[in-house]
Amino acid sequence: MNMIDFGMGVQEAGDAARFYHTGDSQPTGQVMANGGTLELEGGVCGDVAAELAGRGHAVSRHANLGGYQAIERRRAPAPATGFVFAGASEMRKDGQAVGY
Repeated sequence: MNMIDFGMGVQEAGDAARFYHTGDSQPTGQVMANGGTLELEGGVCGDVAAELAGRGHAVSRHANLGGYQAIERRRAPAPATGFVFAGASEMRKDGQAVGY
């Protein structure tokens, strides 16, 4: 989402504050009766958390919502051909992005 919607690079997207939403409409057929619950990492500012709570979400804070290593593959910019690869390992835990 961060890369597509906000134009972030693979490293920036992985390091960005995360959220996790539960209690919404699910593929299982469960229909949301309220705003659901949003778990937010500390990097989400208090004003955003307050706005989400004002829209009916139950908001909770979490220090860490996961880990991330990724390899991005893009077409090389013209006139080159082939692909360009970028690897990222985010700041929340040890790790590395490896590919061949």
